[in-house]
Amino acid sequence: MQLSVAAGTDVGRIRAGNEDSLYADADQERGLFIVADGMGGHAAGEVASEMAVQIVARDLTDVRDLNGHDAGTRMAEALKAANRAIYERTIQEADKQGMGTTASCLMMGQGRYIIGHIGDSRVYLLRDGGFRQITKDHSYVQEQVDAGFLTPEQARYHPYSNVITRCVGANAVVEADVLTGELQAGDLYLVASDGLTGMVEDPQLKKILESNQTPGRMVDAMITEANRRGGLDNITAIVVQVVKVTGVATGEMPAILG
Repeated sequence: MQLSVAAGTDVGRIRAGNEDSLYADADQERGLFIVADGMGGHAAGEVASEMAVQIVARDLTDVRDLNGHDAGTRMAEALKAANRAIYERTIQEADKQGMGTTASCLMMGQGRYIIGHIGDSRVYLLRDGGFRQITKDHSYVQEQVDAGFLTPEQARYHPYSNVITRCVGANAVVEADVLTGELQAGDLYLVASDGLTGMVEDPQLKKILESNQTPGRMVDAMITEANRRGGLDNITAIVVQVVKVTGVATGEMPAILG
C-alpha cells in the first residue's frame, strides 16, 4: 500500500485557542488518521481532544490485519477507552466538568478501511468523480433531517447546527459507529472537523480535492478557504490519497507524509 498524506490545523479567525487535535501516521502496511474536536471551558476541550487522539492511537498501534472481525472491534473499544478516561477526568477535576470531544478515526490496510466515528467531525471519500460523506453526524440537526423536519440546506444554517448528540467523554458509556469498506487506487479521503465543513460547502471541498494538487496544497487550500469565509471555529483537515493498494515492493516509496 502506498499513501500520500497531509494534515493541518488552524485556530481560525475567532477562537483564542485551538481545541482540535489530529493524528496522522502511515507506512506501507497501515495508515491511521484521527481528527478530534474538543469542547469545554478553561481549555478543557483541548485536553479532551488530545486525550482521545493519544488513547485511540495507542490502543490501535498493534492492529495490522484489517480483514478480520477483530479490527472493527478494536476500533470501537479504543474509542470506548478514550471515553472512559475523559469521563473519569471530568469527575475528578472540577475545571474539566462538561468537557468532551468528537472523534473520527480512519484506519487503512490490506485493501480495506475501517472508520470509527463519534460526533460531527467527518470522513469524506472522493472516488471516480463522486464525492460523498461516509460518516453521519451525531447532531441535533441531522436527527431533524432524518425525521424529515429539516432539509440538509436548512440544517446547515440552523441556529442549533453545532449541537451534537453524541461525543467522547460526556457520559460513562458511548457507542461508536464503525464502518468498513474497500480501498481503490486513486481514492482521496478527507477527515475534517466542523470548523472546515461548517464553513466550506461540499461542492467546494470536492473542487479542491479534484484540483490535482498535492495533499499538502489541498489541506492548505481548505484552511485558507475556511478562514476566507470567516474562520468561525478551529479548522482541521487530513487528506489521504491512495496511490497503490497492493503491497509496496522493495525499493519503492512507502507512505509519504507531508
